[in-house]
Amino acid sequence: MTTERRLARAEFTLTRSYPVPVERVWGAFAEEQQKLAWWGAGDSMEPGEWTFDFRVGGRDIAEGKFHDGPVSRYEATYTDIVEHIRIVTTYDMWIDGAHMSTSVASLEFEPSTEGTQFTHTEHGVFFDQFWADGPNREQGSRGLLDALGNYLR
Repeated sequence: MTTERRLARAEFTLTRSYPVPVERVWGAFAEEQQKLAWWGAGDSMEPGEWTFDFRVGGRDIAEGKFHDGPVSRYEATYTDIVEHIRIVTTYDMWIDGAHMSTSVASLEFEPSTEGTQFTHTEHGVFFDQFWADGPNREQGSRGLLDALGNYLR
């Protein structure tokens, strides 16, 4: 049996205004206990492996099993961190052990009159049976930014 080999690319930019100072938004990414409070799928997922190493060259791992569903695994490497300004990562995703995608994501933090202007830009490459999942990645990222907004309130 031959597995079809395909690639697809997706890129998107999401912008949010959070009514809190940049330092508060930054802390939600840079401090482990804060990130644990909002990152992931909440009650819809049984948590698995978790690693948090917020430094250039450091790695984050977040794995979990959706109730009655697949195991999702996220592994990121921080490639650039400028405090209160930007975070850049490369990351890979797996579903039930199958390598789904590789992405580059930049997170930008900018002070605004309302608090913080936050911009998430991502470029992903999706492999084989996951080639059409680009829109789902954007939707998932929107959900994470909504969870971040709820946490910051």
